[in-house]
Amino acid sequence: MSDATLSARRLETLLGPWRGDESPTTDAAYRALAERIRLLVIDGRITVGTRLPAERDLADRLGLSRTTVTAAYRRLREQDLLTSTRGSGSVARLPGAPSLPPAPGGNGFIDFSKAAPAALPWLPDLAREAADELPAHLGDAGYDPIGTPVLRQAIADRYTARGLPTSPDQVMVTIGAQHAIALLSRALIGRGDRAVIETPTYPHAYEALRVEGARLVPVAVAPHDGGGLGGSAEWTAGPADEGEAFARAFGHANPVAAYLMPDFHNPTGRTMSEQAREHVLDAAARQGTVVIADETIAELDIDRRGTFKPLAAYGPAVLIGSTGKTVWGGVRVGWIRADRSLIRRLLAVRAPGDLGTPILEQLITARALERMDDVLALRREQLRAGRDLLETLLADAFPEWHVPHVDGGIVTWVGLGAPVSSQLALAARSHGLVIAAGPRFGIDGAFERFLRLPICYSAAETEGAVRALRLAWESLPGMPAADAGLLSGVV
Repeated sequence: MSDATLSARRLETLLGPWRGDESPTTDAAYRALAERIRLLVIDGRITVGTRLPAERDLADRLGLSRTTVTAAYRRLREQDLLTSTRGSGSVARLPGAPSLPPAPGGNGFIDFSKAAPAALPWLPDLAREAADELPAHLGDAGYDPIGTPVLRQAIADRYTARGLPTSPDQVMVTIGAQHAIALLSRALIGRGDRAVIETPTYPHAYEALRVEGARLVPVAVAPHDGGGLGGSAEWTAGPADEGEAFARAFGHANPVAAYLMPDFHNPTGRTMSEQAREHVLDAAARQGTVVIADETIAELDIDRRGTFKPLAAYGPAVLIGSTGKTVWGGVRVGWIRADRSLIRRLLAVRAPGDLGTPILEQLITARALERMDDVLALRREQLRAGRDLLETLLADAFPEWHVPHVDGGIVTWVGLGAPVSSQLALAARSHGLVIAAGPRFGIDGAFERFLRLPICYSAAETEGAVRALRLAWESLPGMPAADAGLLSGVV
């Protein structure tokens, strides 16, 4: 739970162009306002426990009557998304999973907000093998704050095979990659410290930095094919000058840490060049900035040109990894590769939050790492098929959209050509599809012209999602309807 208070000015920024092109009636205005706030709560841009602005303050800021805002808040309370107490204001809450209508042609809904593949088909075999090994680990209490020797050795061996010599004492095992980000934030960030972050970016990363009181310094990165992103970041990094953009941010802000995703960036799909990697790490070292590289997707190559080593092979960097995007998200194991002194600091800050990573899941992960080449070969073919299908379907259904041809990773960052991403996300829910709006990946409400779509779902799910997207797109004001024949090909 959060005890933060959202100012009217900040909420206005998060809302974006919520009113539409025409001047809405009072009834339409309060419904539109409530729906946009609802989306912000559901997709996490307004965190649970956050106090919303007072009705009068928000009405003044948005140029609305207080009656309109009061009606919007009342509608949110009816949906169990707000709780209001006299003297305490209106606080965001989330009663559970959103109630959704059936997806077209199905009995449930398609959740495209999670960019993660289904479990490996041989995961049950790995689990049985791990269970057979478990008795050898039952002689102590089972609390393991650093990781079993066998798994730390397997992780170190994997880094070494990828061109980065590593010893097990440089590795800490965590409860997934998100836990690793949170631990590093706790160890490195003090309240008021600056931290550089890419924008757009993985939203739970900037949330973890903010929890520790970081002041975020954004560097805008270009998507995979080099198109401009817009947004409000002060430094913009295109493919040719990405390293320089980070260097300028380091020199200006003197940050204690920087979080970035150099390979198959989530959500843009871009890969940082080797020259940019060296430039970023050189600049960070001069400034004393700790670079945290999220490499959870780094090995999910489809047909990328060139070979890229882990970021720490180019200079000092802390690495985060996991098997959530390769083996299965349900196996909650991640890790941190860092120098030994930082590993000791991480051990010191870990105990108040948790007492270690589950042993059985570590044994499963160690088994999976033994077969990682087979894992990656399977995922490569699945991602190639998913990417090619999604590109074909989107080209037919949305010829006006810009769909970059990614060469790896698990997502594509689609340009919509209009600032309607949040509206589209709301409309898609009415057709049984959950998608993450573009602003979910910004830190200031930007990226309404973009939509992140995963390429790691089955053909049936992808086809159903594109059909729902087309129906949602048509429902937006001013959008052209598709030919009936076009939609008949999407099942």
